[in-house]
Amino acid sequence: MSVATQTQKPVAGPDAASGAVPAPAPGRTRRLGRALRPGPAPGANGAALYRRWWLPWLWTLPAIVCAAAFGVFPFLNTVVLSFTDAKPLGGAANFVGLSNYTRMLGDDDFWLATRNSLLYAVIVVPLMVLLPLLLAVLVEKRLPGIGFFRSAFYTPVIASSVVVGLSWQWLLKDEGLVNTWLEKAHLIRDAIPFLSDPWLILLSAMGLTLWKGLGWYMIFYLAALGNVPRDLHEAAAMDGAGPVRRFWHVTVPGVRQTMLLVGVLTGIGSLRVFTEIYMLGSPTGGPGGQARTLPFYIRDVGLDPLSGNAGYGAAVSVALFVLTLGLTLLAQRLTKGDEE
Repeated sequence: MSVATQTQKPVAGPDAASGAVPAPAPGRTRRLGRALRPGPAPGANGAALYRRWWLPWLWTLPAIVCAAAFGVFPFLNTVVLSFTDAKPLGGAANFVGLSNYTRMLGDDDFWLATRNSLLYAVIVVPLMVLLPLLLAVLVEKRLPGIGFFRSAFYTPVIASSVVVGLSWQWLLKDEGLVNTWLEKAHLIRDAIPFLSDPWLILLSAMGLTLWKGLGWYMIFYLAALGNVPRDLHEAAAMDGAGPVRRFWHVTVPGVRQTMLLVGVLTGIGSLRVFTEIYMLGSPTGGPGGQARTLPFYIRDVGLDPLSGNAGYGAAVSVALFVLTLGLTLLAQRLTKGDEE
């Protein structure tokens, strides 16, 4: 038999039409390995040729881990603790349901601390929104030596809160500098009880908060004032508008978004104030604890090693979070209304 007449057997598996052997479909494991394996991404070009979808997440992974470990987990743990009778030093915790929240609603000390915190925010927030703006307008002008005043106004921001509190305590005590000066000026007969009257303790703490925060928010406004067009001021001046009218009708609308931001940040900080009350009102929060704010009250009821109830303190913390969230949502609503 000749070679030409020999019958050859067809190779198994080819396509009858094209003669090509179809490649087996990649399995799930192979597709996953191909996605994770370095190599050119489909449709990529240039610098993204060897970039995978998961590479950007590697840069944000440390921040995500830190946020989860120090933010999300403590928050969820606080919510869980609020339904228990856990103790500050640990031990067995029993589920008590809504008992802590029921106790909180009938607790006069809780409502007193809530009133003090809200009063703190109501007084401090408007002043902190307006006073740093006025300060920024004053130091915005380029004059000889203006850098010294900017640095002087910003110095309280970098000072330690404890050191500042001790300084104010020395100034405001009965035999302190303020009372001594007022007595020598024959403006008062008896020393003003700045550090023993609950209302004066709150007002003194508010003054400390304002003094320490003016320089910080002044920087915010200085950045915002740089974006206000000078043409608007010049046009208003040509129309006969004075400095006050230009401030209200040109400067304020130009920095309105920054004012809302400062209001939100100041409101959140006012609801969380603790150091000022502790330094000026002593560790008890004034006589009988009458000047305590919510963070101060949380410390007293939740962290006392002998009589504290961490579960009840966690419930008050959740209430403080809801109050802060409500303030933030209100500010967001005002921002949307302003944009519309």
